[in-house]
Amino acid sequence: MNAPDIASTDVDSLPSPLPSDLVVLDVREPHEWQAGHIDGAVHIPLGELTSRVGDLDPAARTLVVCHVGGRSARATAWLQSQGHDVVNLDGGMDAWEAAGRPVA
Repeated sequence: MNAPDIASTDVDSLPSPLPSDLVVLDVREPHEWQAGHIDGAVHIPLGELTSRVGDLDPAARTLVVCHVGGRSARATAWLQSQGHDVVNLDGGMDAWEAAGRPVA
């Protein structure tokens, strides 16, 4: 499902806890965010990303998350094209929760 030219990772490859300098960007809709998200994540729904890209530091290593990885893959591809240091989380929050990672 992910484009081959975008950087991606899976939950098992991420350290626990996440590094303090890693920005987590959640691009899900507000109702999904409210149901549970990665603690400390920045919430910018995919539909608002182009207008709110200035809220993000292009130099900050950023992990992009959605429900299963599709929307975050699109966001990652676009952010990469804008010069951001981003990586997509394959499997999204489904994989995060299935791995027993904490949810806020």
